[in-house]
Amino acid sequence: MDTLLDLLNSRPLVDGEEQDALGDPAGGRRWAREHGGDGTPAELALLREARDILRDVVRGERPPAALSPLLEGVRQVPEITPDGLRWTVRTPPHARLAVETVLAWAATEEQLPGRLRPCANDACRLFLLDRSRGGRARWCSMAVCGNREKARRHYERHR
Repeated sequence: MDTLLDLLNSRPLVDGEEQDALGDPAGGRRWAREHGGDGTPAELALLREARDILRDVVRGERPPAALSPLLEGVRQVPEITPDGLRWTVRTPPHARLAVETVLAWAATEEQLPGRLRPCANDACRLFLLDRSRGGRARWCSMAVCGNREKARRHYERHR
């Protein structure tokens, strides 16, 4: 799930300007390698595509079916291990990281439905995974976005 959030949050706004961790070849290669990939141009292109589709799906701007092309040619193969049965995902090497991210999204939706969401701060592009008991977390960071929103509302009330 960490790679899922890291991919969704790889295009943040910093001082009002978009930063893209996958935008330049060296930075993208570094990001992919830190997350278990190779950083090849084909892998980075597929990661950018997966990120954009996932962002739209999580925001409700596209249906989950939009992710289907990313899973074309992917197979699950059963393997018997000393610990029992294990399913292994088979995919072309350049697609592995993007496919794993889509599978992580699917697992998150199954285990924590509705808990992966965009930050409630309209000026923020980050996403959060709400692990709170009540499921009411709204901000990617209470210290940054939450504090700004609460300060803004306080100012509005007392103005």
